[in-house]
Amino acid sequence: MYAVVESGGKQYRVEEGTVLVVDRLKAEQGDKVALRPVMFSGDEVVATAKDLEKIKIEATVTEHLRGDKIKVFKYKAKKGYSRRAGHRAELTRLEVTSLGGKKKAAPKKAAAKKDEPKAETATKAAPAEKAPAKKPAAKKPAAEKKPAAKKPAAKKPAAKKPAAEKKPAAAKKPAAKKPAAKKPAAKKEDDN
Repeated sequence: MYAVVESGGKQYRVEEGTVLVVDRLKAEQGDKVALRPVMFSGDEVVATAKDLEKIKIEATVTEHLRGDKIKVFKYKAKKGYSRRAGHRAELTRLEVTSLGGKKKAAPKKAAAKKDEPKAETATKAAPAEKAPAKKPAAKKPAAEKKPAAKKPAAKKPAAKKPAAEKKPAAAKKPAAKKPAAKKPAAKKEDDN
């Protein structure tokens, strides 16, 4: 039998007798603390919020302590910048003392429900006979309905402006032809 509990935004798997270290709680040493279950696994697994309300998980605060020191060092090369800091977390050590399962009050309720219908019929019938019939309540005039806020009218397409007189597109002039490269004239040889 085990449970998953939440403390300080973190979840832990616990069994009876488990010792766990959580973020600092506002409780004195020796006090009993109720942990919020997220899941419970006993005879069957319980994970719905409605069923988890019935489960009770208790732990005892054994001590308050501080975690290991974490060293922080910032440094930028060639800039003459460096910062040093440290941090130690404040923690609480808990020992889980009991994992309470579902309360077994359901069978008693079922027995009570069986007896109730007989008693209800006797009590319901008696007042109906003794009390005079009630007059139907006068209908209240319906409150004046406020006119519904007007929705903006659907936008009509903008009227088309008359097209400006289009000038006929200037006829494209053919691109100027480049004169072909002239070949050097062959030299005439005179045989004379």
